[in-house]
Amino acid sequence: MRSIRPLLAATGLVAALALSATACGPSEDEAADKPAAAESASGSGGIPGDLAKTLKKHGVDPEKWKNGEWKNWDKDKWLREAKDFVNPVIDGLWKPERMKSAKDPAKTMAAGDLSGDQGVTDPEPAPVKARPEDLPYHDHAAPVGKVFFDSPEGSMVCSGTVVKDPKNPGRSNLVWTAGHCVHAGAKGGWYRNIVFVPAYNDKGKSAAALENARPEEIAPYGAFWADWATSSGEWITRGGPTGGEGAPYDYAVLHVKPENGTKSLEETVGNALPVNFDAPEISQISAMGAWGYPAAAPFDGLIMHKCVDRPGRLSISPSTPTMYRIGCTMTGGSSGGGWFSEGADGKPALVSNTSIGPVTSGWLAGPHLGRGAQEIFTMMSDKFAGQ
Repeated sequence: MRSIRPLLAATGLVAALALSATACGPSEDEAADKPAAAESASGSGGIPGDLAKTLKKHGVDPEKWKNGEWKNWDKDKWLREAKDFVNPVIDGLWKPERMKSAKDPAKTMAAGDLSGDQGVTDPEPAPVKARPEDLPYHDHAAPVGKVFFDSPEGSMVCSGTVVKDPKNPGRSNLVWTAGHCVHAGAKGGWYRNIVFVPAYNDKGKSAAALENARPEEIAPYGAFWADWATSSGEWITRGGPTGGEGAPYDYAVLHVKPENGTKSLEETVGNALPVNFDAPEISQISAMGAWGYPAAAPFDGLIMHKCVDRPGRLSISPSTPTMYRIGCTMTGGSSGGGWFSEGADGKPALVSNTSIGPVTSGWLAGPHLGRGAQEIFTMMSDKFAGQ
């Protein structure tokens, strides 16, 4: 039976997770960091030489790619190996209308999908109603945002979180999300045109109100294109349409650059969260909070939500690590959104991300971030050390 002890100040956790507050608002200093278009992440509007070489190595013409060849998802053109990630900037691709039309990559499970459980799974948690985040987001949860990408099914959306980079203190360009938000898993490859938009729809406007919204209201800090991505080998080789045995390894790290400007992501939003790869046993964690942008009904993907609950355990297979599970009514689109708990210092740290949930949308599950997750994170930090 789940403990009915009060959550460790669930309200306190929410207060601690007022995730920004160290930066100026986007309207105060963003304009000062808008250089000419020639200084954008895509150079002079073309594809950088190293990316062009990678595309050519796989028989893809860089100019054709920029002009629409990226829509070709033929198996021999779909790069899937860890070393083959390419994500050239296509200026102006992610216009506000395209962002609003992106769909969620739902990872839902039926009750029978838990047949691999060996008695480790705790009782199913009671649903916790997702609550809208306070407005404006840049004051309360600036590091949380939306991850947009293209897949064979069309334009898709997940959630993500700005995390601290040990090798670039105060200047992180790292975003934590789910593996299934960047790579299709065992039967596919890397998704394309991956961008991160922190504090999306900053003022929480409705679809009707956004019809005439200025671009800075939809993307207050602009868009940040992933120039590198890494996920677990287990997700790439074992991930499936509903998570499968890859779900306990369903995490990814993006390194991003601004579509326009030169300032780092952390400097731009004013905050980043540390990642805790040594979280205590579930029984010692009084509360976890999940943040994200649920997009599947009854949500529309425009409003940031959060859930706080005492975590339990979920076992997918006796051969894979146990996952965290909390009660939460968020739906697809919240995938990849960070899960946070208080560390030993009393400050919030990212300990997981949304991976899977049931068709009934009463709970969410996320991977335990252990040594494997730390290895890919450290590799990413080292790759861009001092940059």
